Amino acid sequence: MSWERKWFTTRPGAAVAFTLAYGGYVVGPYLDGVKSWSALISAALLALGFTLLLRSTSTPSLGFSITTSLISGTTSTTKRIGAAAVTAGVLWGVWTAWSTASQVGSELLRNDTVAVMLSAMLIAVFGGGALVKAVTDPVVEEVYSLPDGPNRESALTLIRSGGRTIGLVERGLLFAFLAAGQPEAAALVLAAKALARAPVDHVNHASKYFLIGTLASVIAAMVMSVAARAAVGLPVL
Repeated sequence: MSWERKWFTTRPGAAVAFTLAYGGYVVGPYLDGVKSWSALISAALLALGFTLLLRSTSTPSLGFSITTSLISGTTSTTKRIGAAAVTAGVLWGVWTAWSTASQVGSELLRNDTVAVMLSAMLIAVFGGGALVKAVTDPVVEEVYSLPDGPNRESALTLIRSGGRTIGLVERGLLFAFLAAGQPEAAALVLAAKALARAPVDHVNHASKYFLIGTLASVIAAMVMSVAARAAVGLPVL
């Protein structure tokens, strides 16, 4: 919340206070343990560090009615102190979570199901991109062969409007939902894309490109999710 509302630059005092208050609320039930206090200290160091790093010259204080020499110092000095606080917070957090994180990481590395699912997802996302390109290239060639005019420009605009990035995200989400056995959620992804990318005016080639690319992404995600679920002993659907 502090980051999204840019409190680290506009209201640094509120950002630090909110971080400490929410951090205390989260670790409150576990304050009898050393790691809980360590986590809270790490969060406080990170909040203070980002406040100093992102503080603009027009924000001379932390947002309270008092100022300190630390906060009102030169920009370069303040940023160096902020970088040191962020580094200390990260190192403190790593030290706090190392034992648990290393145990979880070790279990994930030895887990065959995770390896199969991750491999299948990568094939669906990036291998599926090759499939999409192969089936949509003829449509792109048709568009470039059209005579100059509004239809050609409209089709080219839609084709060039971030199709690769959207396709990567789309196949990743489709695979994740299908592999998790939630085809209804996968349908919502397709519905959201259709609403966002449907041409306002009817452009035949652009619509064809959009439809063929989406169907190829669905096929890639579905095939790899079925294969992955079958490989780990789950029902294919």
